[in-house]
Amino acid sequence: MQTLGWAGTKNGALLRRAKEAGFEVLVTVDRNLEYQQNIGASGLALVVLRARSTRVADLLPTVAPLLRMLPGVEAGTTTHVRDGDV
Repeated sequence: MQTLGWAGTKNGALLRRAKEAGFEVLVTVDRNLEYQQNIGASGLALVVLRARSTRVADLLPTVAPLLRMLPGVEAGTTTHVRDGDV
């Protein structure tokens, strides 16, 4: 989000900006976002990466499962991706 100039944008505004910019999916490590925002009304699919930490080394094992499941996500839904997910 830093490259888009959206760093520091609050969650509700972030979802609106992403939708307005043509994004279909928001991938995050924020496990609370789905409870703090109305994802169903956002027009986006939310994907939450579940790893031990937000360190790149801990997140890397979630990349392959994320890439496999991305084509099937639907707007208004939340999907959790963990290391080893199919």
